[in-house]
Amino acid sequence: MIQITVPTPDVTIYKQASPKESHINGFTEFHLISREVGGIFMFYNDSGELLFVGKARKLRPRIKKHFEDSVSDMKNHRNEVSKIEVCIVEDPVHREIYETYIINEFKSKYNVDKVLYR
Repeated sequence: MIQITVPTPDVTIYKQASPKESHINGFTEFHLISREVGGIFMFYNDSGELLFVGKARKLRPRIKKHFEDSVSDMKNHRNEVSKIEVCIVEDPVHREIYETYIINEFKSKYNVDKVLYR
């Protein structure tokens, strides 16, 4: 059996109820997420339920895209996201493994690709 340990999040940001600063979907701390490094990201709702897991070569632009474009798997569920966790994972193979593992082990609600538990 393969043992996989999910990395501890390097950055966690929370949705603000009434943001006074510029924001994207209520998140005001996107500046804490690096633009230049790769990793995995996880979206959670208020109840702590895992909604979506993704990976990216450049984290901040990819996460923002989920809140801005019309083709994201999250496009109809953006308002449910209340917390974003980000783990820095530079190796692309490791990102792929972590993403697939987290999707299936924690049964993310809105991932449609790489789902083996349905």
